[in-house]
This record gives sequence, structure tokens and C-alpha cells, in this order.
Amino acid sequence: MDTIYLCIVIFLGVLAIFDLIVGVSNDAVNFLNSSVGSKSAKFKTILCIASVGVFVGAALSNGMMDIARHGIYQPQHFYFAEVMCILLAVMLTDVVLLDVFNTMGLPTSTTVSMVFELLGGTFALALVKTISTEGVDMADLINTDKALSVIMAIFVSVAIAFFFGMLVQWIARTIFTFNYKRHMKYVIGLYGGLAATSIIYFMLIKGLKDSSFMTAEVNDWIHAHTYIIVPALFVFFTVLMQILYWCRVNIFRVVVLMGTFALALAFAGNDLVNFIGVPLAGYSAYTDYIANGQAAGPDGFLMTSLLDSAKTPWYFLIGAGAVMVYALWTSKKAHHVIQTEVSLARQDEGEENFGSTPIARKLVRFSLNMANVINRRTPDNVKQWIESRFRKDEAILNDGAAFDMVRASVNLVLSGLLIALGTSLKLPLSTTYVTFMVAMGTSLADRAWGRDSAVYRITGVLSVIAGWFITAGAAFAICFFVTLILHYGGFVAVIVLTVVAIASLIHSQIVFKRKSQQKEQAVDTVKQMLRATDQKEVVALLRQHTREELSKVLDFTQDCFERTSTSFLHENLRGLRRSMGSIKFHKQLIRQMKRTGALAMSRLDNNFVLEKGLYYYQGNDFASELVYSLGRLCEPCLEHIDNNFKPLETIQKGEYADITQGITTFLKSCNQRMADNNYADFEQEVRRANELTNELSRLKREELQRIQGQSGSIKVSMVYLTMLQEAQNIVTYSINLMKVSRKFQSEAQEPGV
Repeated sequence: MDTIYLCIVIFLGVLAIFDLIVGVSNDAVNFLNSSVGSKSAKFKTILCIASVGVFVGAALSNGMMDIARHGIYQPQHFYFAEVMCILLAVMLTDVVLLDVFNTMGLPTSTTVSMVFELLGGTFALALVKTISTEGVDMADLINTDKALSVIMAIFVSVAIAFFFGMLVQWIARTIFTFNYKRHMKYVIGLYGGLAATSIIYFMLIKGLKDSSFMTAEVNDWIHAHTYIIVPALFVFFTVLMQILYWCRVNIFRVVVLMGTFALALAFAGNDLVNFIGVPLAGYSAYTDYIANGQAAGPDGFLMTSLLDSAKTPWYFLIGAGAVMVYALWTSKKAHHVIQTEVSLARQDEGEENFGSTPIARKLVRFSLNMANVINRRTPDNVKQWIESRFRKDEAILNDGAAFDMVRASVNLVLSGLLIALGTSLKLPLSTTYVTFMVAMGTSLADRAWGRDSAVYRITGVLSVIAGWFITAGAAFAICFFVTLILHYGGFVAVIVLTVVAIASLIHSQIVFKRKSQQKEQAVDTVKQMLRATDQKEVVALLRQHTREELSKVLDFTQDCFERTSTSFLHENLRGLRRSMGSIKFHKQLIRQMKRTGALAMSRLDNNFVLEKGLYYYQGNDFASELVYSLGRLCEPCLEHIDNNFKPLETIQKGEYADITQGITTFLKSCNQRMADNNYADFEQEVRRANELTNELSRLKREELQRIQGQSGSIKVSMVYLTMLQEAQNIVTYSINLMKVSRKFQSEAQEPGV
């Protein structure tokens, strides 16, 4: 039995490594967003600075918060076997849950996931103990105060971070304007001094407060002499920054890189418990059991020892720091999460990653009404002066940057200050919440959310915020059931759930790698297209992007049409529901494709737009009609099968199966031509489309004759006619799409000619 628990402890250590990797993938956005988004330095330089901060923070941290030992459950009432069950369930849930969010590219809170996993696992065993044991009260087993404080901190930090991010950025932009190099001669020293002082204060209060060398005496001395330390630092850094400015050093770059280091250090020093705290609690419990509890057995030895605080051996901290640095450099998912936040905060227009929602539309409408009221009551001279400070056409952006370094510095400095303030007030603020909402507030103040993009940006912000709450609910529920399975399933359940977790991670990596390769290629094309200045280059990239997107539409049309038809003929309800879900998703993609194309067309000269623009927009319309036709085909089929109505007659099945095969072959051929940009012998496809259309018309006439002869069910006949009509529409829209695509791709006339 002891060997089994030793294996569990070793497995917890292995899971800790995975958790460090997926945790860094999620939390790297907190300290890399501003420096990466502003292109304050080369990406490798930024990673080097962040890596040093992460490694130093991990090595100097005590690596252990008591929340993993006795913050949620009361260990004096739990036996060793029960504690190990909770801790293993927490780690299995945490690794998979964070990996899912990273795959979706959504930043979430590792603190919330760990707290609510512990709460869910503890609640499961607490229920078991209160039901099976007399005199045991739920309140004696669970400490809910910590979980409630985290929930309250979510609401508080989201609102405060967003509001102050918007306010401080508006003040900073009013002072420096978008052409900040022209207006920083007299104030850059003060700004740099204030920013550097804030960063150092943040490092002392938040980043190093639990470091191994930070004794209680040193902490007390810092707090007692804060009124001396802060002014002295401010004077020193103000003078230093002014001197550096005279030496032609970019002060904003210095502030951004200092802030990146500070946030990385604080992340590693304080959030390390989210990744290794639970495994180390298991290690501590095991060593205590081996030393003192073998006589009582795993089901009879209470874990009172976990009430004591523990110090983590230095080699665990060094190892954790090394794994975090490795993950920072190699994790593609970390870069994916960073792209989500940078995309939502970028200054210019571009491809939006999110659609629109009713809530976002209502918020935009309400904000516009409020802005109009304020605008009417503001004096004209004040409005003119404010407008002169917010001329975005004067923005100084580094090559490829999403926003400038003024905003990046505000993001980092304000995030550090708010986290330090929360720490001093003993609020469990999450670095994820604060940094994300500050970034959103500063982007709003910078007028990065224009009327054409605000609804999509707000939808993205709401999606991320909803993800935080989903994390809490999912962590609690999943860990609750995993704990029960482990408790009642024993060693067999441990093996099965371990295999499931590993298989889930491997499958996630494979799927993410395949999707990211496809998406990176498409995103690179769009980025190049939106940044290119040469008209011929824009046209070439637009044609390439159009071919890729329309080919995807045809590929989806072929797959969805075949799956819908086959599922209906075989009365496969799951297949029809799957088709309906994918159709809804592709409707969003079509809208996104249209937005991207409209931005690209706006960069072309009028001659090309007049020559080819109509074909481009017609192609988008036909692609949209294809997806909507699939929806009109799938919906009645789904309703028919879901209501268990009579299936098609044998003759109808035979007719439709034959025509389906012909349409599928036709769509496959069109897709291949589109992807290869090969329109040789295109008349062959036109003839095939005409033949299919004529055949479908014949089948509709014959079905109408059967209806007139009152043979068969009317319900079945109406569904069958709808299927034939939409199949005919799909053939028509496909061949029309090919025709306009051929005209758009031809180089009869180039721009500027």
C-alpha cells in the first residue's frame, strides 16, 4: 500500500511539471503582453528579460502558500488517504482544464482554478464524511472564506483595474499625445522617475515579499520606512531618467522592460504555488505518514501536520524555475494566448478574433448615447484641445507594434501598483485579472475601439471575463466528480483517470498543432496584406487569401452536405446536430472573412476596385449563400428526425443517394480547382453543374407528380422537396462562386496600369 502512495506522490511531481508548462502558457500573457504588443525590443530580448525575472522569482520564493495545505480543507479532520485523493484530483483537473483554455487562446486565472478545485474536491469528501460519520459537521471540514474572498476580488479587481486603466491612460495621452517624442522634453524625467519608483515598490511589496531572504524583520523595516524609501527612490530615478534622456535613451523602452521584469518576478514568486503547491503538499503529507503514521494506516492517520507552514527545499524551486523558463521559450500556446490579448488591445483596425453579441451591441449603443450627451455639453474650445491631443494619425509605432510604448508603460506600471495595493490590503488579486483589465481600459482610453471594431473588442473582453467564471464553475464541478471517482474507485480509478488525462493532453497538443499551423499561415497572409504599401503586393496577397478562404468554404460545403445527407438517410440524429453546430460556427467565419476583405479592398486604388471589386464581393456573397443553404438544408432534416417522423420512401432514398454522390464529386472538383487556381477546361465544370441542376429539377417534378397522385406522406414529400431545392441552390452557388473567382484571380489588369 505504501508503494502505491509513493507512486501517487511521484505522479503528482510529474503532473507538477505539466502544470508548470500549461500554467506558464496561460500566465505568460500577464507580463509579456505590453512589451510584445509595443515591440519595445526584439522578441528574444523580451523573453530573456522575462526569463531572468521568472527564474529569480522562483528561486527566491519560498514556493509555498498555506492555501494548498490548509487554506480550503481542515487537514486535522482528514485522513492521509483522503488528503491524497483530494490532491491527486486537483492536479488531474488542473492540468487538463488549463490546457483547454490555453488551446482556445483565452487567458484564465490559475489562482481561481486551484482554489475552486480544492473546494470541489474537499466538498466531495466532506459530503461523504458527513453522511457516513455521525457528529461531523460540514463547517468543520471546509474553509469557505478563502474561496469567497477570491470571488469578491474578481469583481473588485475587474472594475477597479478597468476604470483606473482608462483614467490614467487618458491623462498620460493628454500629456504626451500620440506624437510623444515631441512632448516629453520637460516631463519625461518625472514620468520615468514615478514609473521606476512604482515598479521597484511593486517588486518589494509584491514580488519579493515571500522570498527566502525576506525575513520578517526586513519586511517590517520596509513597511516602517516606506515614507523614506519611496521619496528617495523617486528623486534618484527622476534624476537618472532625465540624464538617460539627455543621452538619447528611450525612457519608455526602459520603463517597459523594467516593468516586464518586475511582473515576471512577481508572477514566479507568488503564483508558483498554483503549480507546485498541491504536489508539495502531497509530498509533505507522504513524508509525515511514512515517519509517523504507518501503524495507523492511510485510512486512520489524520493529517494534522499540514496545519504547519512548510518551507520548500531550494532544489524544488530551482527546478520549477528552469521548467517555467523552458515553457516560456517553447510553448506555442503561450504565444497564442498573448495574441488574444494583444489583438483586443491593438490600436489599428485588423482581423477581429471575435464576433458580436447582443450584450456587446447594447453596451456600444449605451456608450454612444452617453458620449453624445457629454459631447453636447462640452465647450467647443475644450473639445478642440482634447482632439488635438488624440490625433491617432501622428502615432509613433514601432514596426509591427499593436500600440505604442506610452500605453505599454502605463499598462505595466499601473498593473504593478494595483497588485501592490491589493497585497497591502490583503486582497488575493489575480495578476491575470488586473493586467488584462488594465490593458483593456488603456486601449479604450486610447480610442483603439472605434465604432467599426468596438462591438468585436467588447465581445472579446466579455468572452475572457466569462472564461474566468467558467473556470471557477468547471474547476469545482470536475474536481468534485473526479474526487468521488478516485475515492470509490481506488487504485483502478487512479490508473484509468491518469490515462485519460494523459490522452487528453496528447490529443490537445496534436489538434492544437494542426490548427495553429493552418491559422498561422492565414494570419500571416492577412498581416502582410494589411501592412503592405505596394499595390501589386496587396493584390497578390488578397488573391492568395481569397483562394485559401473560398477553398475552405467549398471544402466545408462538401463535407457538411455529404454528412447532412448521409445522416438524414440513415436517421442519424447526432450527425445532423453536429452539422447544424458547424454551420452556425461557419456563419461567424464568413462574417469575419467579409470584414477582413473589406479592410484589404480599402487599401487598393480605385482602378482595381472598379475592375475587380465587384467579383470579390460577389464571391463573398456566394460563399455566404452556400453556408446559409446548408443551414436551410440541415434544419428541416434535423427537425424531421428529431420528431421521429417517417423516413424517406425507398425510391426517394435511391434518387437522393445517387444525386448526392454526383454533387459531392462536383464540389470536390471545384474545391481542387479553387485551391490550385486552375481554371483550364472550366467549361467542363459548367456542363456538370448544368447536368446536376437539370437532374434535380426533374426529381422535383416527379416528386410533385407523386404528391398530386396522393402517394406517400406529405411531411416526407415536403422535406424531400426542400432537400432537392437546397441541393440545387448549392450547385448553383458553387458554380457561380467559381465563375467570379476565376474573373477575380485573372490578371487582365493590375493596379496602377
